[in-house]
Amino acid sequence: MTRYQLLVALLHFIVFFLGAGIGSFLNVVIYRLPRGLSVNEPRRSFCPSCKYQIPWWRNIPVLSWLTLRGKCANCGAPISARYVGVEVLTGLLFYAVFRQFGGDWALAAQWGPQVLCLWVFTALLVAGTFIDIEHFILPHSITLGGTLAGLVCATFVPELVGQVTHLRGFLFSLGSGALGLGSLWLVVELGKLAFGRKKYRFDKQEAWSVTQPDDTLPPVVTLAGETYSWEDLFMRASDRLVISCARLKTNQSEWNNVTAELWMEKLKVRGPDGKMEEYNLEGVTLLEGTTSEVVIPREAMGFGDVLFLMMIGSFCGWQAVLFTILAASVLGTLVSGGTRLVGMAAWGGKLPFGPYLAAGAMLWIFYGPAAVAWYTSRLHL
Repeated sequence: MTRYQLLVALLHFIVFFLGAGIGSFLNVVIYRLPRGLSVNEPRRSFCPSCKYQIPWWRNIPVLSWLTLRGKCANCGAPISARYVGVEVLTGLLFYAVFRQFGGDWALAAQWGPQVLCLWVFTALLVAGTFIDIEHFILPHSITLGGTLAGLVCATFVPELVGQVTHLRGFLFSLGSGALGLGSLWLVVELGKLAFGRKKYRFDKQEAWSVTQPDDTLPPVVTLAGETYSWEDLFMRASDRLVISCARLKTNQSEWNNVTAELWMEKLKVRGPDGKMEEYNLEGVTLLEGTTSEVVIPREAMGFGDVLFLMMIGSFCGWQAVLFTILAASVLGTLVSGGTRLVGMAAWGGKLPFGPYLAAGAMLWIFYGPAAVAWYTSRLHL
C-alpha cells in the first residue's frame, strides 16, 4: 500500500469516526429533547439509571459501548443497544454521503460545502427518526429548526437543490418546503375525512391521564399504557377526545360515571342527567380517570410528519418531496406486509410514519435523481 493509499484509507476512517461522534451527540439529543432536558447541561453524557456523568475516555463512540459490554461503568445497569446503533448508523451514513458526493481533494472547495449540508440533513433525519420511534413525536426544534437550516444551506450552497445562484437556491428551497408542507397536510386532511374518529372499547377499566412533562412542551395523553401527542390528537379546534369515565378526577372535582369531552383548550364533563360542566384547561393541573370506551380523532398521520416533510423539501427540493412520499408509502406497506407474514403485525403497526419519511429522503439522496431520470427516459419525457 502506497503512502497515498494509506492516507486515503485513514481519511475514510476519520469520516466514519466523525459521523459516529456526531451520532454520540445525537444520542444526547434523542434522550434529552423529548424529556424537556437541556442538551447543554450537564455537558457530559450521563447514565440514565444512576445519572453518573461519563468521562470522555469512557464515552468514545462505538468502542466504549463494546468494551463495557453495554453496561454502565459505575452502576452496571444495561445501556440500550440503541446508543451504539445510532453511532454506527450515523457513521455509515456520513461515510456514504462522503463517498457519493466527495471527490478530488484539490476540488474540495467545490464539493465540501454540499457534503457538510447533507451531513447536517442526515443528522436531523437520524435524530427525528429515533425520537419519533420512542415517543411518537417530532419536536419543532428538529422540524422547524431543520427547515430553517435547509433554507440557509440552499441559499449559500444552491447546488444542493440544483440551482446556480443564491437567490434561486433560497426561493427554490422555500417553495419546495411549502410543497412538502401543503402536500402532506392535504393527505392528513383527506385522511381525517376518510377515517374520522376511531372508537376503542376495553374489556376492563383502563387508566388514563393528561400530563405535561415540561412547561415548554405540549401535554401528552396516556391511555391504557399508550402515549398520544397533544398536537396529533388536536390538530384543529374542532377535534375532541370523548372518554366514557367510570371515574374522573381533576384538581377541582371528582365524578363517577360521566363522559369527558377533551378539546384543545377546554374540558367538558357530561353527567348521567345530561348536564354539562365546562372548564378551561389552563386551570386544570390534574386530569385523570378510568375508562372502558374512548373515541379518538383519527388521523392518517401526525402534523409532525407534515413539518418533517417540509424540512426534507427545504434541503432537497420539490422532486424529493414527491419521491419521499412515494418511497415512504411503499416502505410502510412492505414493512406492514412483512411483519404480518412473520406474525409480528403488532410491532409493524407501532412504527410511526416519520422513520419511513426519513428513509425515503435518504433513498432520494443516493438514488432518487437517477431513478427519476431512468423513469422519465422510459416515458420519453
